[in-house]
Amino acid sequence: MTVLYEDNHIIIVNKAPGEIVQGDKTGDKPLSEAVKEYLKEKYNKPGHVFCGVTHRLDRPTSGAVVFAKTSKALSRLNDMFREGEVDKTYWAVVKDRPPKEEDQLTHYLVKNEKTNKSSAYDNEKPHTKKAVLHYRLIAASQNYYLLEIDLETGRHHQIRVQLAKIGCPIRGDLKYGAARSNPDGSISLHARTISFIHPVSKEKIMVTAPVPEDTLWKAFGV
Repeated sequence: MTVLYEDNHIIIVNKAPGEIVQGDKTGDKPLSEAVKEYLKEKYNKPGHVFCGVTHRLDRPTSGAVVFAKTSKALSRLNDMFREGEVDKTYWAVVKDRPPKEEDQLTHYLVKNEKTNKSSAYDNEKPHTKKAVLHYRLIAASQNYYLLEIDLETGRHHQIRVQLAKIGCPIRGDLKYGAARSNPDGSISLHARTISFIHPVSKEKIMVTAPVPEDTLWKAFGV
């Protein structure tokens, strides 16, 4: 676990692909527990250590995750994420060149709870939620393309399903149409930067998460 930023109220860590942010039915140790152990050891804290989950990243995804160290910061951050006051930029590696170098994508998504998968439609349908993102092509290697993505909405599997909808499934993302899986079971989607106004100090916080140690990412020179 790599700590990217820490103060009295928040801690931001770089999640590795395959880690879960919060406990689930797998019973695997979540990142939130690893953060608690880190805080307990670093500050020699007896008893219970507070670590509040403010948002999540899909298990196969890597990148910046914000946790709250105080209940005050947690409630404010929860509100900020809900109100869209946190800016997140993602990097995604795709096999096929996107139709345009830069574009805004608007789709209407519906989640299937049984399959834990979302479907994207061009037009609004019953029970769909509007999803908007902006992407731009920032690099290319011999075999792949690197896209930078800014989210306007935060829907279930939004980047994965919207890129698949335009014929650019993310590398390794079998669920949304990739030809083959990544060796470690990850998908090549990385939460690159996160920025927001600090919930307590009101200072601007901006953190960049290094990409995974992988020859694929190195091929882009990042």
